[in-house]
Amino acid sequence: MIPHVQFDQVSRHFGKVRALSLASFTVQPGSITALLGPNGVGKSTALKMCANLLRPTSGEVRVLGKKSTQLGPEDFQRLGYVAEGMDLPLWMTVERYLGWCRPLYPKWDGELEKKLLEEFCLPMDRKLKHLSRGERMKAALVSSLSYRPELLLLDEPFSGLDPLVRDQFLGGILELAGQEGWSVLISSHDLAEIDTLTDQVLFLQQGKIVLDEASESLIARHRQVRLMLPDERMPLPEMPRNWINVSRSGRVLHFTDMVYEAELPQRVTRVLPGAEVLEITPMRLRDIFIAIAKSTKVRVAQPQPAVQP
Repeated sequence: MIPHVQFDQVSRHFGKVRALSLASFTVQPGSITALLGPNGVGKSTALKMCANLLRPTSGEVRVLGKKSTQLGPEDFQRLGYVAEGMDLPLWMTVERYLGWCRPLYPKWDGELEKKLLEEFCLPMDRKLKHLSRGERMKAALVSSLSYRPELLLLDEPFSGLDPLVRDQFLGGILELAGQEGWSVLISSHDLAEIDTLTDQVLFLQQGKIVLDEASESLIARHRQVRLMLPDERMPLPEMPRNWINVSRSGRVLHFTDMVYEAELPQRVTRVLPGAEVLEITPMRLRDIFIAIAKSTKVRVAQPQPAVQP
């Protein structure tokens, strides 16, 4: 099966600034992939290269089976792109904007457009410049979903949106992606919103992909752990590499276990004789993201295969 997105040793420089460095990953058809990382690590750059809004300095980006630099009009009819702050013809009304988009896409589905407009309650006679930020994002989503793209690129689509708009936005994506078998590559800081949405997680640090794993596997192997030490004066030995963000408060030791196994209590006893496990807590995607971003000694597990459709 040909990946919908494939990065092969891709780098992108802006003068002396390196936005991406030898990044390699794939997005399989039918999957929903989250591209995560702190601000300024290259997430938006990667998505723009998928849409040929930027070209790689080195390496190759392939989208829908073709080099991104060779995408033509017929390919963009299969590709949807929605980004925070994207340029829209603000002088147009919603009705005129959608009317302008329709002829560009032979597969435009008028019934789907009507359904999305009803769900989003967009004022058709109002100019885009007079819409709220959330309403503009909904108009952009309608214009990108109505022609049923096979690949949808979403760059920080929830930033600054109220919870109701986010729910509507997610509802439209989830329903249609599931029904149509689309693939979605989404960059977002609203991790609570996409926690149950994604099949695959990519984590960027300093322009490099440091984690590429199926979300189910990633969540399964991470736990927050609290231990009770036998003595608050007990010196700590060197911690296992997979225990990150270790902190101590008196006799209580906190850490994140990146390779959790059911035998953790036995391993704790071997590392810290006399220590007692107080609590082992499953982690959500947001918690894992924060733990990895804070850690100074992350040892990433080997990449796991993404969930196949």
